[in-house]
Amino acid sequence: MVVAKYSHSVNYYTSINLTKLDILDGLRELKIAIAYKLDGVELDSFPADLSILEKVEPVYLIMPGWPGKSAANATSYYALPKAARDYIDYIEEFLGVPVEYVGVGPSRDNMLKRGKAAIASK
Repeated sequence: MVVAKYSHSVNYYTSINLTKLDILDGLRELKIAIAYKLDGVELDSFPADLSILEKVEPVYLIMPGWPGKSAANATSYYALPKAARDYIDYIEEFLGVPVEYVGVGPSRDNMLKRGKAAIASK
């Protein structure tokens, strides 16, 4: 997420296309890198210097996964497991950008378009 946030700060996205959500099916938890620490001090932003980047320690937020449920081939946003929707909501909150499309399988037909109601109802 740190790299995605940096990318957004440079590119000013108006929305996100989140792909491959289905490959997270079966995981008990998701570890999301939300910051980096260097020598125990949390950095304010993504380190642009590779010599610093190789020394940082990621700070993780751990969210529940959705074992026993599947996002694969869902036909609507609300057909996704609740934990998957929570994950998407967290991405939006962290980045400050709406996730407009969600990929749930290998086919072009496996791309969900979230309606404005789904984004606004959070």
